[in-house]
Amino acid sequence: MTDKEILKIRKAKVIDVKGIKNLLDYFSKKELLLPRSLSDLYENIRDFIVAEEDGEIVGCIALHIVWEDLAEVRSLAVKENRQNKKIGTRLLQEAIKEAEKLGVRKIFTLTYSPEFFEKQGFKRTKKNDLPQKIWKDCLNCTHFPDCSEEALLYELLK
Repeated sequence: MTDKEILKIRKAKVIDVKGIKNLLDYFSKKELLLPRSLSDLYENIRDFIVAEEDGEIVGCIALHIVWEDLAEVRSLAVKENRQNKKIGTRLLQEAIKEAEKLGVRKIFTLTYSPEFFEKQGFKRTKKNDLPQKIWKDCLNCTHFPDCSEEALLYELLK
């Protein structure tokens, strides 16, 4: 990063949706993320945190509340030319802070990149241990029941 390039981590705004969609589409075409529709992104914009650099969305993450003590981290993506600069780590840390503020006790993710999440303190778990997710989202997914994503869980301090 040069002196001119200042990275900002912030809550997403409606104006960010198209940038988020472009980023997620890029990785979903590579089958590294599940696709998200434009309408889904608008409906869930409050879930998103973005990394912005010089007015461009270079990363995103969503924290989606699933149940009274459970949230999901989803749609974590960082532009390829900005990877390995701790942007994903910073986005995840911001999502964890938000979960703490909301009183969430557990965060899970389903991912094709479990090693990244393990470095951040997430532990592998069984998908069957996440019944709210399975019944709400997984049943309608095109990859169900042959999903190769790994389930990981992060427990916040009480």
